[in-house]
Amino acid sequence: MSAVLSPITKEEELHWLALRLVPGLGTNKAGKLIERLRTPQAIFRSSRSDLEANGLSGSVAQTIASGCTFEDAVDQQQKMLQTGTVLVPIADPRYPARLKEIFDPPISLFARGRLDLLQSVMLGVVGTRRPTAYGIAAADRLSPDLAQAGLTIVSGMARGIDTAAHRSTLGIGGDTVAVFGCGVDLVYPAENRKLAGEIAEKGLLLSEFPMGSPAYPQNFPIRNRIISGMSVGILVVEGAQYSGSSITARMALDQQREVFAVPGNITSKMSWGPNLLIKQGAKLVQEWNDVLVELPAEVRRLLIAKAQARYGQIPLETKEEAASPAAEISPASRTLLNALKADLPIHIDELLETFDTLTSSEIIAGLFELEMLGLVRQLPGKSFVKVW
Repeated sequence: MSAVLSPITKEEELHWLALRLVPGLGTNKAGKLIERLRTPQAIFRSSRSDLEANGLSGSVAQTIASGCTFEDAVDQQQKMLQTGTVLVPIADPRYPARLKEIFDPPISLFARGRLDLLQSVMLGVVGTRRPTAYGIAAADRLSPDLAQAGLTIVSGMARGIDTAAHRSTLGIGGDTVAVFGCGVDLVYPAENRKLAGEIAEKGLLLSEFPMGSPAYPQNFPIRNRIISGMSVGILVVEGAQYSGSSITARMALDQQREVFAVPGNITSKMSWGPNLLIKQGAKLVQEWNDVLVELPAEVRRLLIAKAQARYGQIPLETKEEAASPAAEISPASRTLLNALKADLPIHIDELLETFDTLTSSEIIAGLFELEMLGLVRQLPGKSFVKVW
């Protein structure tokens, strides 16, 4: 893994770490302190009375004023250096923009792997730790399809659905982020050690918990708000009514994120969570495009541009062009749309043989673009029909 240049100095990093390690200083109060005083350095320069005036208890104010957490912060820096971990504070431009929007964003994140994924379009895929064969099959099918559509698959690397989502995404060379309920230098569950190593190399491991933090049960609901907070939406595959995945879905709703659910067998208790979410208004998902068509137009444009770049098409030159209705469809896509019919499915092989002026890559990228815009639908067997 190549070295990552940090926009903060080691001294600044030390102050962010020392602030994170202050016992009794919750995420909310820490965030408000940063809003008022701007930097951790300014916070540590403040007197106890100034800190109390900013809403801190006497004991927390005294801990900050004494600077006693700096020794532990130095130890954290050493552990980070040994594991290739990077600190991404909330003031860092690499900090996920969507995560800043939630009620209580973490003031800093510990990251191992590809930090560029923090700026990608993410979708949370969550579910039970005790999935049925159907649940695993659904996660194995949907996660790679959504990753191929340009989304980064985010999950918690727990047993079951989370593991299936990460593994199947990596299997097709897709992007994935694992959010830990412990330090990023630890692995929980232990059987996912190999998977964690692969994600650290090809994806991203992320946590708000300091290095060496054990996987306490109370950490996981805290972790889940990051999964939903970074994402444009959450896809629930399987889970009981009061499962962790259902809690994550409720957090996503509170954060005004889209909630998607895979319907399940009504006789299975693992279907109770997603089926109930669908009854309450979550979007029912049978295929990847059921997710894509619900995403905001600007997100779909980003994914289309990513697909066009992947298939060698020329991106739009200006923001004005990208905003115009005519720019929604590339010339190749418009040619395909004119050839497709609403009442007669056409197989992809026939399309590949029909157009001499389009390469196979342009046809595949064009069909993908039309599917994402909701103008074309793919039927079983790789046939396509016009939606309108």
